[in-house]
Amino acid sequence: MTTHHPTAPDLTGRTALVTGATRGVGLATARKLCARGAHVLLDYAHDDTGAADALATLAGLPGRAHLVRADVTEGLDTPCDEAERLFGGLDILVHNTSYFRPAPTLATPTATADRSFAVAVHPLLASAPRLAGLMAGRPGRIIAVTSAGARRVVPRYAGAGIAKAALEALVRYLAAELAGHGITVNAVSAAKLDKGDGSMPAELARTLAVRTPGGRLTTPEDIADVVSLLCADEAGWLQGQILTVDGGLGLVAG
Repeated sequence: MTTHHPTAPDLTGRTALVTGATRGVGLATARKLCARGAHVLLDYAHDDTGAADALATLAGLPGRAHLVRADVTEGLDTPCDEAERLFGGLDILVHNTSYFRPAPTLATPTATADRSFAVAVHPLLASAPRLAGLMAGRPGRIIAVTSAGARRVVPRYAGAGIAKAALEALVRYLAAELAGHGITVNAVSAAKLDKGDGSMPAELARTLAVRTPGGRLTTPEDIADVVSLLCADEAGWLQGQILTVDGGLGLVAG
């Protein structure tokens, strides 16, 4: 459950598109933005039942939520069309999709890397001109979700890691070009997440929690909180930054 902080940015009336929005970080982000008053379009690829369940969890929040089914590897034209139809424009894009198939680096097929790029990098690069148009005249915010594996070697993570590294480079390039349009482009990065679904082995969870100066693992809600902060007016002078949200885990050697 997201904590409603009284000092969190008021996003009433703003509009947002979140990719990969019906579970994990994407759903936590959609919930946070709706809780702050934004109207949110939840993009998903395949699972209609899961999407309907996710949408139901957002009922009663100040912002309205809508679903759009679109595979981001085919581009963001469909979600952008829907944002224009529903909202008349767009204030916020949270690009949250990734593709991960664990394998040692020497055994990672090029097809896996290509798929990772197609999911993480291509949609944002291809859709940047359209997003600039949708955000024209607004305090636009583009926020990518990345991971520590973009800058550190994580075992069996090469395919996704190099795609996330490229995504972070794209964030910097887009930030430089879109700053003059009043649009900020930044990224939020996390280490291993506690998704609350038991997917992480208990021993690994305990080890990482002990190592984390904050005393626990990072949750999707922690990521969503920082995304929300980047949407605030006061964040308008942040450009091309990769904000690490890990409770200090990355500060600890070994």
